[in-house]
Amino acid sequence: MRSRWFGLVIAALAVAMSIWAYPQLPPTMATHWSLNGTPDGFSSRLWALAIVPIVLVAMTVLFNVLPKVDPRRENYAKFVSTYWLIANAVIVFLLVAHAMVIAAGLGFSVKIDRLMPLGVGLLFVFLGNYLTRVEPNWFIGIRTPWTLSSDTVWRRTHRTGGALMVLGGLILAISAFLPRPAFLVLFVTTIVIVAVIPIVQSYILWKREQSK
Repeated sequence: MRSRWFGLVIAALAVAMSIWAYPQLPPTMATHWSLNGTPDGFSSRLWALAIVPIVLVAMTVLFNVLPKVDPRRENYAKFVSTYWLIANAVIVFLLVAHAMVIAAGLGFSVKIDRLMPLGVGLLFVFLGNYLTRVEPNWFIGIRTPWTLSSDTVWRRTHRTGGALMVLGGLILAISAFLPRPAFLVLFVTTIVIVAVIPIVQSYILWKREQSK
């Protein structure tokens, strides 16, 4: 999970899954579902099977390039292991999503509307546990004008953001099993809180720092 080329292995696995499933799938497949579990987006079989492998390769290349072009590239050496854990966790999540789309296309009863929020919740928990280890940079983490202007604001905001992501991820994972009205309220509320509080906090901390 800490390898910089782990994504290519996952992409190869996604390609193998696509090749195996291709003859068994219908010409048109559902590729997107609404929050109530209704398919609302469709693609050709070829595109549905190709898009994730393409994205996985592109993301692997991108994650390898970002540390080289970041103005604060020297900080990556301080959290390189965490950087690749975060990058590869996102890549594995996409592979799981790819597998679910294939399974649904093959006719299996896949509760996308339940499994995806569960997966997002678990991903949040994982990422939140490592967020505090991310050093100031321009591409990974909570990047606001105020966290990028102060290393102290960056670290304090990421402590809060990491805790919120873990708590929010647990709520999302649990809400996946609740009745749909409760799930929708919890899902939207949790995402908003996890996103907004660190932004507001970073501004407040920066203002306090400037006043000193």
